Amino acid sequence: MAGGAAAWFGRAAYDRPGPLENSRAVLVPRGSLEQVGDALAAAGVIDSAPMFRLAAIATGLDGKLHAGELAFLEHASLREVLHVLRTSKPVQHKLTIPEGLTAVQIARLLNKSEVLTGEVATPPEGAMLPQTYAFEYGATRASIVERASAAMQRTLDQAWASRAPDLPLNSPTEMLIVASMVERETARPEERPHIAAVFLNRLKKGMRLQSDPTVIYAASNGAGTLERPLSKADLELASPFNTYRANGLPPGPIASPGLASLEAVARPEDTQDLYFVADGTGGHAFATTLEEHLKNVARWRSLNPSAPLPGQLLR
Repeated sequence: MAGGAAAWFGRAAYDRPGPLENSRAVLVPRGSLEQVGDALAAAGVIDSAPMFRLAAIATGLDGKLHAGELAFLEHASLREVLHVLRTSKPVQHKLTIPEGLTAVQIARLLNKSEVLTGEVATPPEGAMLPQTYAFEYGATRASIVERASAAMQRTLDQAWASRAPDLPLNSPTEMLIVASMVERETARPEERPHIAAVFLNRLKKGMRLQSDPTVIYAASNGAGTLERPLSKADLELASPFNTYRANGLPPGPIASPGLASLEAVARPEDTQDLYFVADGTGGHAFATTLEEHLKNVARWRSLNPSAPLPGQLLR
């Protein structure tokens, strides 16, 4: 009779709802049953560390419990807690690197994460592929940089291998540079092959690229943004990144381009256009001749009389 009562009490305790008021993730240490039980009790997942240890031993789970950041449901019973410890994988966190960020901005994004660890230096410009990266609690910032850099190298190699045969580019690095400019010039995916074609057409003709984002990169010392409009003084900066003064490509990328911009440079639109200017709707108006371009510029000015002037109108 006493044995039956004890068995009934054990089963009742095993399946009784636990104290956790809201579902949440808890960092479970790698260690003994005592250490795990104490951590779960301190986090409010279980009522009793000794009862947890007894349940773990009785169900044959001693020494087979997972560690890491694990998710527990509200009011999880001892049975459910032990099931999580035996079968669940650690919680996956995610960090998204948006397209078009500079290396300085990416380093700032990494350093803001409260679940990544370790120090990280500013990576080389354009080295990291913008996308979402999943990781476990405690992963290092350096490991994200390594993964994102490897992803960029793979993606760039693939884009270079699939490029059109007549591009005026000599290396994957030059493709990366043009793609970074395309990324910063437009947020519209459908425009990227057209923007890429304009830059590549200008390179073929020996024309200066005259890209405002390259001037912004130079004027901001690589930060990628200015708290003010471009000025005539900016256009005169003696920087190899200032494509209003320097011939050819900048010496390096000005941001991290995404896959779509790399593909746009690899397979640009078939057009003879040499100019583009904002059209007042968030997109751009393109032109083959300077005469057409000046008409597009006049149209943009009529729609945006108080807007800051783009670089080509400051000269």
